[in-house]
Amino acid sequence: MANDRPLSGDSVAIARRYMDRLLVESRVVGAQRPTSRVTLFGHPFETPITTGALSHLKPGMTAFAEGARQAGAACFIGMGSCDELENALKTNAKIIKIIKPYADPDEIYRRIECAERGGAIAIGMDVEHAANVQDDQDSVVMGFQMKQPTLDELRQYIRSTRLPFVIKGALSVTDARTCLDLGAQGIILSHHNGLMRWAVPPVMLLQDIRKAVGSQLTVIADGGIQDGFDAFKALALGADAVSVGRPLMGPLEDGGPEAMADTLRTMTGELRAMMLRTGSRDVRSIDPSVIHEVNW
Repeated sequence: MANDRPLSGDSVAIARRYMDRLLVESRVVGAQRPTSRVTLFGHPFETPITTGALSHLKPGMTAFAEGARQAGAACFIGMGSCDELENALKTNAKIIKIIKPYADPDEIYRRIECAERGGAIAIGMDVEHAANVQDDQDSVVMGFQMKQPTLDELRQYIRSTRLPFVIKGALSVTDARTCLDLGAQGIILSHHNGLMRWAVPPVMLLQDIRKAVGSQLTVIADGGIQDGFDAFKALALGADAVSVGRPLMGPLEDGGPEAMADTLRTMTGELRAMMLRTGSRDVRSIDPSVIHEVNW
């Protein structure tokens, strides 16, 4: 309807509106109890619902990592010091460290080395956070100068580490193919909570991206995943995993790691409920044809 048009170009609202237009058909006759277990970057997890690459949280990133560990979920960690990352890794959570595109390459290499030394299972770069929202100038984030990395620079960062490398901020078939050519092992489809105005919803692109890269890239959908029902839709359309950020922040702050873990378990239960009702034995067997887009 015309009066529902998001005039502000709010990409978060646009993504929510698109998600709510995706309906799911039932294939419950003869269905069997499903499993939500997945393997990401060579490591097993109880759920394909990962944490978002958050930072500067209360009561701290160690508690955040512990909540993910208790839920058997992959933990993405964003900006923060090496000491903070090392303390989070001591929880034995399986952590993927996402590094900002710092203007100083030494800062990037230092953080790559820190992640390797501490035992992270993968690392990545948040390329979408290099530029400002309102112009094409490089941004300053928490006092650090950022710089849009060139393709050669990205290739060097990827080759500098023995860990799988994930690029966060790819939001097109073109970017997905470029990331594959650079040697990345994964991508996170994201507009960084609306940094790009009028951004296409990540879930809308999943089928085209999956067709373009096949199984050569781990594809993670980020942005607007509020519960296990949203997660099911994204997984059905081609995501290997989904990341959740804001829905975990309140439980973590109010109830600590246990409450955060309970939230992730609840979402995973919702996901398995949808898998049961669509006859999906496991995440990889979810049939995209159960999804129907409607206009209302």
